[in-house]
Amino acid sequence: MLALRGRRVLLGITAGIAAYKGAELARLLVRAGAEVQVVMTPAAGEFIGRLTLQAITGREVRQSLFDVSHEAAMGHIELARWADLVLIAPATADVIAQLAAGTARDLLTTLCLASEAPLLLAPAMNQAMWRHPATRDNVARLMQRGVRFLGPADGEQACGDVGPGRMLEPAAIADRVGAHFGGGRLAGRRVLLTAGPTREALDPVRFLGNRSSGKMGYALADALLAQGADLVLVSGPVALPTPRGAKRIDVESALQMYDAVFAHVAEADIFVACAAVADYRPGDVMGEKIKKDGAERLSIECVRNPDILAEVAALERRPFCVGFAAETHDVEAHAERKRRAKGLDMIAANQVGASQGFEADDNALLVIWEGGREATGRQSKVRLATRLTELIAERFDAQTATQNP
Repeated sequence: MLALRGRRVLLGITAGIAAYKGAELARLLVRAGAEVQVVMTPAAGEFIGRLTLQAITGREVRQSLFDVSHEAAMGHIELARWADLVLIAPATADVIAQLAAGTARDLLTTLCLASEAPLLLAPAMNQAMWRHPATRDNVARLMQRGVRFLGPADGEQACGDVGPGRMLEPAAIADRVGAHFGGGRLAGRRVLLTAGPTREALDPVRFLGNRSSGKMGYALADALLAQGADLVLVSGPVALPTPRGAKRIDVESALQMYDAVFAHVAEADIFVACAAVADYRPGDVMGEKIKKDGAERLSIECVRNPDILAEVAALERRPFCVGFAAETHDVEAHAERKRRAKGLDMIAANQVGASQGFEADDNALLVIWEGGREATGRQSKVRLATRLTELIAERFDAQTATQNP
């Protein structure tokens, strides 16, 4: 990561079990060329030793606000001015609350108040603590002040719980720090992306689904992350690894995807609806497996699912909205009609069938926005995702400049 060479990163480590990952994170940042100064909260030393971090960074670890040898010269102000970036990893619920309240109880929180450098937080806490209304309010308050959050990730936690609250892995955090300095087109922007199919249950063993593999959505996730986006990925059931640095939320049905999207859309600058969401679901889901019982026909009455993209685009304070249209014929006409009907800022359309689109490794897109269009030739979904991300960034910047001259 050439962007990190010579950059001064103040790495704050707080008192959470994920503090042990601070050593690997410091190593990755130093290896990428950054100067790293570690500042620990008083209790963080219960989880990781200062000598370990000092050996990795080559700099004395700072921990006390009342260190006579440093504070004689107002050392905390010197550090606050030294940093190009303040990164706290892990950021516990307690330190997030302190920062939201503007308190300065130790060296690290004092530095955060005194520094004008950008502040990035990598949360790490129990899933119930992350979901608690107080934590959510504190996060929202800090985001309004321009603080960026890296994660958290979902998964198994040290306490045995499973859910959101895990600190992102050190490599993912280092990548995001590199993207911050690299000036990615979407650095600092929060993107909400849906990908993959949905499944609508018929009974405990059967469902209505579609052929989406999620490959295009996941390629797009990688491209958005490479441009520095803070990404929340709402994914239907797919057999794909989580893109490094993404916060992934797994869902199955259209209604579950709806709930996940609207739980995060208020924080999003950009919404990209790449998922193949079922338009309809069975009106009645059988509690037991449906038996043939000699019947030659089976009738299933379906009800309409909510239109996630249309409802997001209709919000009073809405993000920049990008839709997808998979069509079997008259691709441009259908896509433009969909863009206008839903009030989208951009739509990416493709023809499906004949080994193109679903489940394939390549595709071709027609991207349409108000007053413009671009057609791509057939190419890998990775290359398509890179170009589509560039177009999203260009149109988002243009729209933002128009709205805020």
